[in-house]
Amino acid sequence: MSHTSILAVDVGSTTTKALLIDNSSGEYRLRWRAEAPTTVERPLENVMIGVHNALQRLEALAGRKLLHAGKLVMPPEGDQGVDHFLATSSAGGGLQMVVGGIWQSMTAESAKRAALGAGAIVMDVFSADDDRNPVEKIQRIQELRPDMILLSGGVDGGNTTHVASLAEIVALAKPEPRLGHSYTLPVVFAGNKAARPIIDSFLEDVAMVRHVDNLRPTLEEEVLQPAREQIHELFMEHVMSQAPGYPELLEWCQDVILPTPGSVGRMVNTMGQTQNVNVLAADIGGATTDIFSSVFLDYQRFVPAKDLREMSYFERVQERVFHRSVSANLGMSYSVGNILTEAGIEKIVRWLPFSVDEDELRDWCANKMIRPTTLPQSLWSLMVEQAFAREALRLAFERHMELTVGLKGISIKRTVADLFEQKASGQALFQMRDIEAIVGSGGVLSHAPRRAQALSMLLDSFQPEGVTELFVDSIFMMPQLGILSTINEAAAIEVFMKDCLTFLGTCIAPVGTPRFGPRLATVDIQTAQGQQQVTIESGELTLVPLASEQKVDLWIRPAARVDVGAGPGRAVRTQARTDGFGLILDGRNRPISFPNGEAERVQRVKLWYDALQVYPAIKEGT
Repeated sequence: MSHTSILAVDVGSTTTKALLIDNSSGEYRLRWRAEAPTTVERPLENVMIGVHNALQRLEALAGRKLLHAGKLVMPPEGDQGVDHFLATSSAGGGLQMVVGGIWQSMTAESAKRAALGAGAIVMDVFSADDDRNPVEKIQRIQELRPDMILLSGGVDGGNTTHVASLAEIVALAKPEPRLGHSYTLPVVFAGNKAARPIIDSFLEDVAMVRHVDNLRPTLEEEVLQPAREQIHELFMEHVMSQAPGYPELLEWCQDVILPTPGSVGRMVNTMGQTQNVNVLAADIGGATTDIFSSVFLDYQRFVPAKDLREMSYFERVQERVFHRSVSANLGMSYSVGNILTEAGIEKIVRWLPFSVDEDELRDWCANKMIRPTTLPQSLWSLMVEQAFAREALRLAFERHMELTVGLKGISIKRTVADLFEQKASGQALFQMRDIEAIVGSGGVLSHAPRRAQALSMLLDSFQPEGVTELFVDSIFMMPQLGILSTINEAAAIEVFMKDCLTFLGTCIAPVGTPRFGPRLATVDIQTAQGQQQVTIESGELTLVPLASEQKVDLWIRPAARVDVGAGPGRAVRTQARTDGFGLILDGRNRPISFPNGEAERVQRVKLWYDALQVYPAIKEGT
């Protein structure tokens, strides 16, 4: 579908951001951007006030009339108006859900993956086998007041007893929705089809039930998309319509309003598919940190025989798998205290290029929680904030890796075929060396005073392995581009690659312990001017600027027992882009190790930061 001009708005929890995109020059580009405070809370309680304010500022910048008598001009009239209007939203806390399943490690985990992939914040997960008694589960659901509940459990045609117990807990809780009091809370049931009449009998008087295909029709299968589509539909029709001002916003939209995290995830997955790369992305906000992965898998999966007349076999699986995880208590303002609690003060202090009084650090953290919208006013506070960000991203990524595993509960017959790689029974779906691109987004990354600081935070928190390209979302426009991809994927990816992403550099990070000496690898760089050879030494971080060319050829030769992506001791030939900072040669251990002595630690961290010119104002003794 072709659109000359597209207006896309993201109604965030604090800020409403509007983008004007068009292809008047023969290519889709971002032309203008404006923002205004979101107005979902008292005293205004109408999101459309913030939308109008953002569009009025956009009109002033673009010199183009978008509104007439308070209404959007669409379709365009001459040089006024736009062809298409799109919207995403996380105002009011976004889509908040509770999910349930029979077994915590199986159907409940699948339900959590389905909800997270739909853009929800999963407030709680309950199951028949968790440690709480029924009364505690009922009280918890009543306290949370979610926007929606997703229930799963049982393979198709299996036992219905445990599924009935889940429905009974929801029925006894009689949950009230968070927004509005004139509608019934939606419950999506994605479990054993034979249990649908039982679910209806328990919930018909307390919830609006919608049935979709089973998330786990068999133990060996996971089908998430029908549940995600139903969650989107209910979010549009019932949750968003209750929020103040959203009915008018819905009238403007020709398409759906997507939850902001779901739209960001859609853009990450679109990037992975269209660019044919394994991509990892992070969005770190004031209250939550989201991690997204879009990875192409090629592996052998065991298919057990269904009866004695058939034989078990291994089949080759080639598929792109998308996952999203939400750390709802890790953020850079409202929940910064949780970072200190979960990481521990030692983990935060280790990233600071100076010795620090722990009480002073705790005071900074408390002040940030009291005044969550404040910005760093000194180099000291900036470095402290970015040290907290490193740990928030690290913790969120660890949780993401716990979620992105093969299906649990699958019985695999162990034979000589175990020589094949299997992605099942809780095994991680990917390793860090599989990731080819990392994208960082969120205020602390997108608005860092120096791009080198965003680069350093991504390197330190995710600790890439092998050869990895690093990017940052320059002005946080991934939500709008994610929903744009639903109607015009080519336009979304064109703007994404040209206007949204800022390329930071290519990281080469060998992993392993060399047999002789500190040298991890030798890198030959072939440029138009000739060949340059550099080495990667154990424990060191080095930046190699590259002359401005389209691409340079690299031949990376690791030492014995050292892996740069092709296996221990095996060389890799690849190419690297020459924009950004250049090549980052990261010889630090995985995980990164620090000297035991405080003076040695400070000196080592300073050397790392100096290599990338992260904090050029640092002076000896600071």
